[in-house]
Amino acid sequence: MANQAKALIITGVGLNCEKETAAAFRSAGGEAALVHINDLLSGKEKIQKFHILAFIGGFAFGDHLGSGTVFANKIKFKLNDELNTFINSGRLVIGICNGFQTLTRLGLVPALDGQRFTQQAALAHNDSGLFRDDWITMVANPASNCIFTKGVGKIRMPIRHGEGKFIASPEIIEKIEKENLVALRYTDKDGNKPAGFPDNPNGSINDIAGICDTTGRVFGLMPHPEAFLSPFNAPDWQTQKLQGKLPQWGEGKIIFDNAVEYVKQNL
Repeated sequence: MANQAKALIITGVGLNCEKETAAAFRSAGGEAALVHINDLLSGKEKIQKFHILAFIGGFAFGDHLGSGTVFANKIKFKLNDELNTFINSGRLVIGICNGFQTLTRLGLVPALDGQRFTQQAALAHNDSGLFRDDWITMVANPASNCIFTKGVGKIRMPIRHGEGKFIASPEIIEKIEKENLVALRYTDKDGNKPAGFPDNPNGSINDIAGICDTTGRVFGLMPHPEAFLSPFNAPDWQTQKLQGKLPQWGEGKIIFDNAVEYVKQNL
């Protein structure tokens, strides 16, 4: 068993959430190494040294050809064998916001029928046509085997994206739902199905905010758990404090706690 979970956080080329993501894994008791994508592509650094691989938020290569497109293509044609080995060995992958977009472009989620590196879903432009920066509420799917959302019920996180609408063909959506690969759904503030915007901030089919692959070990989501580590990040922290209900940690920390704990128990 691993004494300490080691997370690899890919940096560079317009990605900008590396410090928050590193802080998240460290707050959960793990280690975090920031590695530039060029060092992975050149072979200078190897992903097999790590237990968790994190694709972070930002604007990889400016997203000029679509969110995550260039970034995913570089990885697909240079690191697909290494990624396959990494996932098949029981390790974890998380993609947050731009990282989720990259995972769908790579075909690492939903990867139905174990078919990786074939795109089956995408994140399209928000229905509003605008970049959305807000706080949203979600509920986890208790029937999902997603490692990262274990024990999660209703949870809040911030979002900041312009292309967050989860889309796929009706056949793919049906399989995703049937196999319980939806890990997180947008809800209203009480945890009920949203009527639409702004609770579903982008128009995602079936209010999908995050999905996993069939193993439950590869997870992508549009909201930013790493941006809610401190309770003081919450928009209502002053009310919570006055009521004596201010928690020690922000709600996003559990995502990283689950990953680190899984590594300790299984790798």
